[in-house]
Amino acid sequence: MPGLVVFGRRWRIASDDLVFPGAFELFIRAVWWIVTLVLYTNHKGRFDCQGGAYLHNYLVVLLVLLAVIILTLCAVVYISAQGTIMNPGPRRSMPALVYLRALLYFPELIWACLGAVWVSDNSTGCKPEEVRAVIGAVVSSWIILLSMVVGVLVVFDPLGSQKPGALPDAPLGVRDLESSESPQLTVASRVWESRLRLLCCCVPQDNNHRAAFSSISQLVSGFFLDTDLVPSDIAAGLALLLQEQDKMEHCRDPDEVLSHSPSSPIREDLELELEKATHFMQFAAAAYGWPLYVYSNPLTGLCKLSGDCCRNRQAEYDLVGGDNLGCHFTSILQSTGLQYRDFIHISFHNQIYEIPFFVALDHKREAVLVAVRGTLSLKDVLTDLSAECENLSVEGVSGTCYAHKEYTLVVTGHSLGAGAASLLAVLLRSTHPTLQCYAFSPPGGLMSKALADYSKQFVVSVVLGKDLVPRLSIPNMEDLKRRLLKMVSNCSKPKYKILMHGCWYELFGGTPDDFPTELENRREEVLNQPLLGEESLLVHRSNTYQSLSSDDSPSQPTHLPLYLPGRILYITEDGPTRRHCFSQVRYRAEWSSETSFRNVLISPRMITDHMPDVVLRALCSLTREQPFALCPSSMSNSHLNVI
Repeated sequence: MPGLVVFGRRWRIASDDLVFPGAFELFIRAVWWIVTLVLYTNHKGRFDCQGGAYLHNYLVVLLVLLAVIILTLCAVVYISAQGTIMNPGPRRSMPALVYLRALLYFPELIWACLGAVWVSDNSTGCKPEEVRAVIGAVVSSWIILLSMVVGVLVVFDPLGSQKPGALPDAPLGVRDLESSESPQLTVASRVWESRLRLLCCCVPQDNNHRAAFSSISQLVSGFFLDTDLVPSDIAAGLALLLQEQDKMEHCRDPDEVLSHSPSSPIREDLELELEKATHFMQFAAAAYGWPLYVYSNPLTGLCKLSGDCCRNRQAEYDLVGGDNLGCHFTSILQSTGLQYRDFIHISFHNQIYEIPFFVALDHKREAVLVAVRGTLSLKDVLTDLSAECENLSVEGVSGTCYAHKEYTLVVTGHSLGAGAASLLAVLLRSTHPTLQCYAFSPPGGLMSKALADYSKQFVVSVVLGKDLVPRLSIPNMEDLKRRLLKMVSNCSKPKYKILMHGCWYELFGGTPDDFPTELENRREEVLNQPLLGEESLLVHRSNTYQSLSSDDSPSQPTHLPLYLPGRILYITEDGPTRRHCFSQVRYRAEWSSETSFRNVLISPRMITDHMPDVVLRALCSLTREQPFALCPSSMSNSHLNVI
């Protein structure tokens, strides 16, 4: 940081990103040079075969060329390891070294071609080991040259040649982004939209898909446009944030834990809601169909489903109103224990903004249950990433009502289905006073404050551990970006040391980094300008950079805040944060508030804690071990931790 500027454009690589690739190539080149030197020494003066003079000259020039390349790589690795992420001054000679290294590819290419010609035309009569050595050198040259081409394509930035443009300072909420976007933002949106179309080339392109592509591209391009981060900067920042989070967790004093629901003074409601949540989570997981069933039952799943998957049930499909369900319906029957006659409607029709669901009679709870599937397909991902807001008119709710746009309504579900379930509950509450909703791992950016408070009467959200999705909202991501920028700005260690220590800490544990800082006393206006007079793109008039002051609060909100629905039942692991792979996991449950999910927690479990089988396993463990799982623990208040 900033991105490396060479050949008249910015690249998605910084001047301190060449330590590891340079060291790897240096190792390959050194071994190659030693092998070539041994070959030349052993055969010196004995190149008497046809074309022997060409072989002699080829090896001599190759040794000289490799020596120059090795010296250049040594300089690249050494210079790239100097300075810090935000202090590229000691690396100011890196562009010149990059130009020199690029120039050396041309003689290497020419010599690789000459070597190929010699092997094909002039190797007759030469010893096999000589020919094999030359073939190895030629093949290695071509592999390295092709790797260089692939590397250039990877770090190429389509926006690298654009001039810095002014970003809109007005808050982005329900308004149309296109009305105030800059030319650069327009170009960035087009680039991201092209990437999405290429990624989703197999998806039919209808109006809904085009609208989703446009919305997602504007969101992503606007989020990254005001920073000069490269991918390795983000990786280093996340490694530092993870260690900072763990250090704060170990040093934090025990906080007060809610032993009852915010709307109920009775502790027994926690145990009751846990039992209900465990029961309904089985239906939410069953809505995923056969993929999750086979994944959860790897040894017996296929055998249990194989007998009924191909069975002709056309009459039954007509009765339940669903599509040709096949293994999906069979897995739902196996997961829920229901009979065919208990199902009212089943649909696995999946399009963008259209989510599969089923309606069934739950005789155990004496309820009509509607379960919707969570994210399972690429179309579901596009629905998740569509972060537009839409006004809702709800009777009895004062204040502005807006929520994440959804089109399919459900009563219970997981992830994407949980968000749809919560919105359905809000819309139907006035006509169904006894309606209840159980939302498992719902998306964080879902409801306005007024709707979230209103839904506490009938919605229970269940969140496990450091699940990313309930903490995933645009304000939270902006806060994460701001904290990441402050972390990499203040750290005085070189990036390669940060990444190496981060990998070691994640794999083997140990003590979190002590985060030595050399820039912590910088004034805000210094952080807002490119360091050491270097040209840094896309950072002028940036709210993100301007907020890098001692105050952790951003200067002004850029997006309307959205919250988790209803009462929040939070489940965490009880015990040490690091454990053996085969050790038994113990959980505890407690009521939490929406304020505990205003920050993204960096953890290797931020994705696995969201998986439906993991959530169901945690709930089942709690209902079997209530005396242990529900006892208060001062060591497990991680839901109150922030980065």
